[in-house]
Amino acid sequence: MTTWDDAQRVSVWDGGWHRGARRLESPNHGARPATAQAVDLIVVHSISLPPGEFGTGAVQQLFTNTLDWNAHPYYQGIRGLQVSAHFFIDRLGVPWQFVDCDLRAWHAGQSFYRGRAQCNDDSIGIELEGLEGLDFEPPQYQTLAWLCQDIALRYPIAHVAGHEHIAPGRKQDPGPGFDWAILQKTLDWPRHQFPSATQPPAL
Repeated sequence: MTTWDDAQRVSVWDGGWHRGARRLESPNHGARPATAQAVDLIVVHSISLPPGEFGTGAVQQLFTNTLDWNAHPYYQGIRGLQVSAHFFIDRLGVPWQFVDCDLRAWHAGQSFYRGRAQCNDDSIGIELEGLEGLDFEPPQYQTLAWLCQDIALRYPIAHVAGHEHIAPGRKQDPGPGFDWAILQKTLDWPRHQFPSATQPPAL
């Protein structure tokens, strides 16, 4: 049964847009396939541009196809890349949203998890500003948990995994610096909904 508190939190959604996030629309998205399963997976990523530099605004530029490829030597290796995520959480815990959650963002790439391929089709991608191997900030965990809770009010979320778990061997984010136990404890969701911290990524 939906409680009064749940009803109040549902109101944070404007369609597939979260009212609490800074809206910056990306052109890099598409419709979810008609044959796709229910959106039941949240994928946690990490990104920083240039790698290891924070607060540059370059991630927002990348997701909106406005990045100056000549602004840094690293960008030459990703020139022309067209990607997006539904959400990006900066080091201060500020959430940005780029794609309507009812639509398919381009965040997962070739992937396989919970018996299904092409995780973009039925997942929501959340990028944390960071770098594989480095720690994340407490406000980022707080915002991530808050978003996960609100997402679960609108979609039947049953799994939370890292990019490294849905594309093992190809991706390493969010990496060993991300503390899955903190997220699980904060959300108080069943342990089986999260990847094991002691086992290698499993399909």
